[in-house]
Amino acid sequence: MDIYYNSLDPRCKSITGAIRQNTNCTIRIYGENCGSCMLLLRQDGEATLSLRMQKIKGGWQIVLNIPEPGLYFYRFSLDGMEVGTDAFRNLTFGQPVVDWQLSVYSENYTTPDWFKGGVMYQIFPDRFYKSGEVVLEQGKWLHADWHETPEFRANERGKVLNNDFFGGNLKGIIEKLEYLTALGITVLYLNPIFRAYSNHRYDTGDYLEIDPALGTNEQFGEFIRKCAEYGIRVILDGVFNHTGDDSRYFNKYGHYDSIGAYQSTQSEYYAWYTFRNFPDKYDSWWGIDVLPAINESCPSYIDFITGSNGVLRHWLRYGIGGWRLDVVDELPDEFVEKIREAVKSEDPDAVVIGEVWEDASNKIAYSKRRRYFQGGELDSVMNYPLKNAIINFVTTNNSEQLRQTIAVLRDNYPKCVLDCLMNILGTHDTYRILTALGGKMLHSKEEMSTAKLSAEQREVAVGRLKAASVLQFTLFGVPCIYYGDEIGMEGYADPFCRYPFAWDAMDTDLLAHYRKLSFIRKEMNVFKSSDYNELYADRDCMIYERRSEDELVVVCVNRGNNRFDLRFDGVLYDLLNGGEYTKKYTLNGFSYCILGNKDIFSIFA
Repeated sequence: MDIYYNSLDPRCKSITGAIRQNTNCTIRIYGENCGSCMLLLRQDGEATLSLRMQKIKGGWQIVLNIPEPGLYFYRFSLDGMEVGTDAFRNLTFGQPVVDWQLSVYSENYTTPDWFKGGVMYQIFPDRFYKSGEVVLEQGKWLHADWHETPEFRANERGKVLNNDFFGGNLKGIIEKLEYLTALGITVLYLNPIFRAYSNHRYDTGDYLEIDPALGTNEQFGEFIRKCAEYGIRVILDGVFNHTGDDSRYFNKYGHYDSIGAYQSTQSEYYAWYTFRNFPDKYDSWWGIDVLPAINESCPSYIDFITGSNGVLRHWLRYGIGGWRLDVVDELPDEFVEKIREAVKSEDPDAVVIGEVWEDASNKIAYSKRRRYFQGGELDSVMNYPLKNAIINFVTTNNSEQLRQTIAVLRDNYPKCVLDCLMNILGTHDTYRILTALGGKMLHSKEEMSTAKLSAEQREVAVGRLKAASVLQFTLFGVPCIYYGDEIGMEGYADPFCRYPFAWDAMDTDLLAHYRKLSFIRKEMNVFKSSDYNELYADRDCMIYERRSEDELVVVCVNRGNNRFDLRFDGVLYDLLNGGEYTKKYTLNGFSYCILGNKDIFSIFA
């Protein structure tokens, strides 16, 4: 039976990806020698509806107009035989079959335009740059040398205290704003900066105070103003699932001038936490007792975070550009909705990004389907699926997983979300990307603390990273550089991915590569919202375009030995290396290129 349906082909589905509620979307399936065709449509958790499709020349069609946002699934029935898909978007027949996903989002759902087309940069504040004298509170210690290894060994009680600091601060970031501007950065994402005991500060001590080791609230205001002068917006890390046990709210050690939940059942914060046996048995994040878990359904806590004078609005009034929500899949939908409502009512242009490691359009967390992209929660998520697929492609030289991931994201996400995705290759929670690409896997932290790639391994890793970053910067979404990746820093698992920035050991060639990629994004508006179109792909090569009315960019990443002659009408320019090509460009083995219809290389040079 000759049947054709491709959910990413506009001839088959008139709207690519998720659809807006109350919007017509035409679905067509093509085939011959069949009498009737039904569309079998079901909303998540509901019964399946059988909708008769209209016979047209060469196939059948139906116009859908879905009034209620939600997650839907569909397949076809041709003369009683069911037609579905597999993971690679190939048709499958018979029973059971896998349904296509149809995401429907609110007609009022939009995402911030200013964010699209930019370049993000993630900073772990203690490790970027230190300016001036740093004074730490009792119980914390400062490394004598910026180049020392972060402490990773457990103490006599078997705990890693994370109480070692290098002294990076807000003044230090201000002093490096020219460096960040030269790198083309438009958005800074900072790991937590509020008062806390640890160097990572995910154990919040006071949501309304900048950690003294970083600066003061007044200095933070100056920091935001300085960033704005350079055209950079700042996104803060919101850790609202748990606090520190050493916090104003829990106050296990009595370090704060408040009556914490640990100290009294009469504390105003007591209802924020869940005690199993007061005071020493309580719910904590993943069983880590220094991180007591928050009850996000508690009205006083909800108001504290989302109220008219709550934490979210407090810092938005300083002029920040938005929030990244830590472990958002552990926050109830109702709480995330209130977060978005508070953020958008204070600043409609502020962005809300969630930490989600999977496909966020159909994520199930704690046995509940999440509704991140239906219009009332997130603008974007950290794009871990794309990260993993890019790494797989450049290390195995097999494009299959990357092409599949691109197809799934395009099919499942609203277009306005695709343009805002936070495209990462490394973060504070993962191996540094150069180490991940070097092929030297270790499991012992003692080994990790001293291991470095050999010269040969590093050369291979840098070549892979350049190809990976070309993909990261030219696919839909916003690339995010983890501090130091652009200069070739290495590092295994936490805390070795959190070494201080190597200001005196930069790979200047790699840095120049990243600067070119950022410049291309700045000069070519096509990266803000244009469609993705695959032009050619085989096992080890991918060629795709980003096209708008007046701009065209063609991206080629070849991880095999074959040579390809790209033929086109008119003239294209090599945006990475310079050069003008008329009607043909030859793509050699194990190479990459970014071609465009505008000669911007001479401007960069």
